[in-house]
Amino acid sequence: MAKVPLEEVRRFMEDCLMAVGAPDSEAKAHAALLLHADVTGHFSHGLNRLVFYINDIEKGATDPNGKPVVLKESAATVLVDGGNALGATVGNFCMDLAIKKAKEAGIGLVTVNHSNHFGMAGWWALKAEQQGLIGLAFTNSSPVLVPTRAKHSACGTNPISMFAPAAGGDSLGVDMATTTVAIGKIEVQVHKNEPIPEGWALGPDGQPTTDGNLALEASRLLPLGGSEQTSGYKGYALSLLVDVLCSGLSGSLASYQVRPWSLNESRQPNLGQCFIAIDPGFFAPGFEDRMSDCLQHLRNMEPVDPSLPVLAPGDKERQNIEQTHGRGTIMYAPNIIQLYEDLAKRLGVRAMQLVA
Repeated sequence: MAKVPLEEVRRFMEDCLMAVGAPDSEAKAHAALLLHADVTGHFSHGLNRLVFYINDIEKGATDPNGKPVVLKESAATVLVDGGNALGATVGNFCMDLAIKKAKEAGIGLVTVNHSNHFGMAGWWALKAEQQGLIGLAFTNSSPVLVPTRAKHSACGTNPISMFAPAAGGDSLGVDMATTTVAIGKIEVQVHKNEPIPEGWALGPDGQPTTDGNLALEASRLLPLGGSEQTSGYKGYALSLLVDVLCSGLSGSLASYQVRPWSLNESRQPNLGQCFIAIDPGFFAPGFEDRMSDCLQHLRNMEPVDPSLPVLAPGDKERQNIEQTHGRGTIMYAPNIIQLYEDLAKRLGVRAMQLVA
C-alpha cells in the first residue's frame, strides 16, 4: 500500500478538476467531499471516484460551470434544477436551502433533478447535523440492483443517510446503500486484486460470484438482505423508497432509466436527490440528551467478544477519522496510484507525491 499525505490528496484532486474546467471554488468543494470519504475509510467514494467525474466533464456529461436554480418553493419545500453541475455544487446549494427552511419552519425538504453523482450521501446529512439539525440525504443511481425474483438489474444502490445531533458534540450517523454493498466497494477489491465476499453480487450467468471483475461486468448487485430467503426484498423496497423521494418528487429519471456508471458514457445522468433538514427545537425539548442516553446505552452493552465493543452507528467512521488525521496520510492500493499517475500525465498536473 502507498502512503499519501492528506493535503497532497486534496491538492491533486483540486488540480485535476480545475484542469478540466471546474472553477476553483467548485473544485475545492468536490475535493473536500471525496477526501472525507477516504478519511472515514469509505474508499469506494473517495479518490476512487475522481476518474469518473473527470470523464463525465471531458465528455460533456457534467457541466463543471453549471449552476442550480430554484424552480418552485414553499415555506418548507423547494424544487431545484441542478443544471447538470458537479454533485458537490448541487449538494451544497440544496442542503443549504434545506437548512435555511428548517431554521425558519422546523423542516426543510429540497428535491432536485438534473444532478450528478454526489459522493457519500452521509456528507450532506452531516452538513445539517453540524448546525444542530437532523440531516437526511438520498440519491438515486444507475440500475445495478437485481429486484427480488428478477434476472436483471433495475434499481439503484440508492443510499439512505441520516445524522442526528446528541449532547456534548456526539451524534448518530447512518449512511448505507440499499444494495448489500455499494458498487464502489467491488471496484476497491478489484484494485487490490482481492476477491469479493459471496453474497455481494451475481455474475453474468446470474449466479453468485466472488470475482470482482465479473461482478462489475454483470452489474447485478444483490439488494440489502440478499436473497428472498434472507429478506432481500426489504433492500429492494428501500431502494424504491429512495427513488420515490428522489425521482418521484423531482421529475428526474428513475433508476431503471439512468445511464450506466461507466467510463464509456457521455449521456447526462439526470439523477434525482432529496435533502431534508429538521430542527429538533420545533419538537419535544431534550432531543440531544435523549440521543446521548440512547448512544451510551448501546455502547455500554456487554459484547459477545470483549475485544470488539458494541458501536453506535457512526462510531467506526469517527475512529477512522481520528486515526487518519493522527497518521496524516491515506493508504491506497498500488493500482490506484498508477491509475492516477497516468491521469496526471494526461491532464498535465503534478502527480501525487508519496511518503515512505
